[in-house]
Formats: sequence, C-alpha cells, structure tokens
Amino acid sequence: MSRDWRFYLDDMLACCRRVQLFSDGLCKTDFLENRMAYDATVRNLELIGEAARNIPAEVRGNMPDVPWREMVAFRNLLIHGYFGINDDILWDVIKNEIPALSQRLQAYGKTL
Repeated sequence: MSRDWRFYLDDMLACCRRVQLFSDGLCKTDFLENRMAYDATVRNLELIGEAARNIPAEVRGNMPDVPWREMVAFRNLLIHGYFGINDDILWDVIKNEIPALSQRLQAYGKTL
C-alpha cells in the first residue's frame, strides 16, 4: 500500500519543528558541543530530505519555492558524508533554511 504524499509533507513539518526545538537557545558553539542535539538534528534533516524525495513530481511542481532538489541532495550529503559534514553549512541550514522551509510548507499545507 502506498502512503499518501500529504503524510510526507506532515513528516517534513514535524522534522522542521524538531530541528528548531533541538537547536533552540543554543549558539553554534554550544550546538556543536552538544552531541545529542547535533546528532538528533542531523537525523531530522536526513528525514526531511527522505520525505521530500517521496513527494510526487507534479506536487513539487506546484510548490516551486520549496527547494526540493537541495533537500534531497543535503540528505545524501549528510548520510554519505559520514564525518565530513561542514558545520558552517549545517548551522546555516538550521538557523536560516529550516524556518523558511517550515513557513513555506505550512502555507502550502493550508491550501491543500
């Protein structure tokens, strides 16, 4: 049985909330030193990319301001990069890209 794509959108929003929760109140240095927050955040970013991969192309086409390819590519980098994750890029994604992504997905979710 195939899972409805709307559930993947919900998953992405839930993961965005967790990423924001796990990094809330932390500066970059504290975040990098908190291995539990770091690892949990990376895992949720991986899940965002995995869920994005499962949104049908026609749906993605109706949401052109969502960075679908970039999310999947970042997921691949996180999963296959092992210990080569660029922490500056990771922090930028957490603080800038995830809040923007969450807002976009919420806006689209209200129109569905």
